[in-house]
Amino acid sequence: MNIKHNDCLHFSNIDAAKGICRLTGNIVEIDSDACASYDKKAKCKFCKNFTEESTDGIGTCVGLKVNDWVYGELNAVTCSSYEEK
Repeated sequence: MNIKHNDCLHFSNIDAAKGICRLTGNIVEIDSDACASYDKKAKCKFCKNFTEESTDGIGTCVGLKVNDWVYGELNAVTCSSYEEK
């Protein structure tokens, strides 16, 4: 998996294609490669409780004991079951 700017804690979305790096203030494309200041954002796709079941990033979360379908890109900063893979 390539690490992209939108996987970084310092990235803030502007729209569907670009965002701002909160460290540098530069505008960056969402899907461009992350820089050396990369700090991993908590997302479902990085959690050990997430099992990806399709090529479009949809999977199952078993951490909340409800086995719900979730998107891997979902922000998991406030999830009580988040555990880094």
